Amino acid sequence: MSDVVLEFNHVWKKFRKGERATSLRDFIPAMTKKLFNGNQKEELQEKEFWSVKDVFFQVKRGESLGIIGPNGAGKSTILKLLSKILKPNKGDIRVDGRLSALIEVGAGFHQDLTGRENIYLNAAILGMKKDEVNKKFDEIVEFSELEEFIDTPVKRYSSGMYARLGFSVAAYVDPEIILIDEILSVGDLRFQQKCFNKMEKFKANGVAIIFISHNISAISRLCDNVILLNKGECLIQDIPSKVIAMYLDNDFKGKFLSYYNIKILKSEFINSGTNHYTAIPHEKVELLIQITSKELITQYNIGFAVISDQTGGSIFSIGAIQTGATLPEINPGQLINVSISFYAHLCKGEYSIVMEIYDNKDNKILFSDKRIATLMIFENESWRGIAHLGAEFRIS
Repeated sequence: MSDVVLEFNHVWKKFRKGERATSLRDFIPAMTKKLFNGNQKEELQEKEFWSVKDVFFQVKRGESLGIIGPNGAGKSTILKLLSKILKPNKGDIRVDGRLSALIEVGAGFHQDLTGRENIYLNAAILGMKKDEVNKKFDEIVEFSELEEFIDTPVKRYSSGMYARLGFSVAAYVDPEIILIDEILSVGDLRFQQKCFNKMEKFKANGVAIIFISHNISAISRLCDNVILLNKGECLIQDIPSKVIAMYLDNDFKGKFLSYYNIKILKSEFINSGTNHYTAIPHEKVELLIQITSKELITQYNIGFAVISDQTGGSIFSIGAIQTGATLPEINPGQLINVSISFYAHLCKGEYSIVMEIYDNKDNKILFSDKRIATLMIFENESWRGIAHLGAEFRIS
C-alpha cells in the first residue's frame, strides 16, 4: 500500500479575464460556446490566462506540505481545486482518504441556532454522521472552551468564540488529509498555540497536511517541505529554510538570487553548545554562528531577529552595522565567526532565531534562514504575553 495519500498530478487551470455575464442575453451565448467548443484546449484563447501551470506534488501519510507565494500566485486556485470547488483543465488530482478542509471555520453556522445545534449542523456539512458527533460532542465543546455558552445562539458570540467553535468542529472530523488555509490564526494567542498542538498531533498520528499560508513562521514550524508559487508555476519545492529564503528575497519581477554561495557551518549557543537552549527570563545568552562563502562579499550587513513561534511576529531585530560592528570582507572559502549576545527579556514560550545577510549596495538579501537556532524560555511565574518586563507591585 502506497504512503502517498494525495497527488496533484501536473495540473493546469485557466480563467478568462473579466468573464462575467451581465444579462441572460450575454449568458446563453457564452454557455453555448463553452458546451460546443469546450474549454480544455491547451492553447489560451483571447483574454485567458493560466492560474495554475503544470503543478505537481505528492503528500504522504504524516507529511506536511506548505504552499507559499505572493498575491496572485495561484494559491487560492490550488485550494479550490483540492476542495473540488473547481475542476482542472488538464492533469488530475488523486485523494486517497478522508479529506477535511479547515478553510473558513464556521462557514456553515446558522446565526439563530445555538452553539450546540451548530456543532451538529457544521459537522454534517463536513461529512460526519450524527452518531459520530454524539461520541465526540464533549471533546469538541471542551476543546472550544465554550461550555458556558454552548446553548447560546452563535449570533451572540464574539468573533473569537465563533472561530474557536468552528475550528473545534473541523478538528474532530478524524481526517486522513487536512487542508488548512490561514485558519491557525483564529482566537487569542493561547488558543492559536492549542490549534498548532492539535495539528502537530494529527501529523504524529499519520495525517497528511497541506498548509497554504502567508504566515512564514507557521509554515516553517509545521511543514516538512514547501512549494513556492509565482504566476501559477512551481518555482521550487524543498525544505522550508531554502524555499522561504528565496521567497523573502525575490521581488517576483526578475530571476531569483542564488543562496547556495553562502553557507552556515555552525550555529550554537555558548550556553549549551547546541542550536537549542532553554533560558529563564532576563538571562544573557550568546549565539555563535560560523559562515563561509564561495564568492567574495564586500558591502554587506548581517541582520539578526528573534521571532515568536506563537504569533509569528518579530520581537526584536538589529543589524550588525547599526551596533557599530566592523564587518570584514568575506573571501571565498574563508570562515567568519559571528557572535551575538542579548538578554532574554521574554515570557515563557518558544522563539526562533533568524539571520539574514544582505547586500548594502543593491539592497538584496544574499542569505536568509528563518531558524538557525531555537530559544526556549521557561519560568514558573504566571507572566503572560511575550515581553517580560519584570514588573513589581508595591501596595500600601
